[in-house]
Amino acid sequence: MRSTLRPLAAEFLGTFGFVFAGAGVVVTNAARNDMFGFGGIAFAHALAFAVMVTATMRISGGHLNPAVTFAVWMVGRIKPGRAALYVVTQLAAAVVAVLCVGHLFPATAAQQASFGVPRIAQDMTLTQAVLLEAVLTLCLVSAVFGTAVSRHAPQVGGFAIGLVLLFAMFVAGPLTGAALNPARAFGPALVAMDWHGHLAYWIGPLLGAAVAAFVWGKLLLPLPGDPEP
Repeated sequence: MRSTLRPLAAEFLGTFGFVFAGAGVVVTNAARNDMFGFGGIAFAHALAFAVMVTATMRISGGHLNPAVTFAVWMVGRIKPGRAALYVVTQLAAAVVAVLCVGHLFPATAAQQASFGVPRIAQDMTLTQAVLLEAVLTLCLVSAVFGTAVSRHAPQVGGFAIGLVLLFAMFVAGPLTGAALNPARAFGPALVAMDWHGHLAYWIGPLLGAAVAAFVWGKLLLPLPGDPEP
């Protein structure tokens, strides 16, 4: 029982911490007249993700993202049943995190910010948003494979993964929100009941994760007999 609950608890805690920080900084920024600005929001997301991935990496793999779990399942590094439990846990943690934001932060600001729901810019089409989320998720999942999944991975914890999220936020934050994570979009969307463009935050990340899994699974991950670099 503990062998099952331990990684699920890690995924819940890690996803909760990331989404709470991400949604919370958006709400605080709205409550205090844009005091952090976009750069502050981007750094908060990246730092929270890096810390939470590092904290949970040796327990659950530090997925904290259904797209990452999907990619790891595609390369056979997690069983289907456990992968499904991971995704359910991640989504539940995201919802609980946003509910906490709604109760602990100023109500007016939380509603004004739609509890941190990522937004697609008006001059972006849904197709553009999906593809942009896909490309950036490809980069994110590649960082996961290269720094966490591969047995040749450098010992850098989750900070390389957090840095990918940081540059993704600067590249696409004003255009799509750069969620790259269905859980990060789902939690606020459910609490705010704001589903505008929500499919982009599932289709894009899962598409990017699938491409990353194919490339790494077929070409880049070391085989059992491969020598150390």
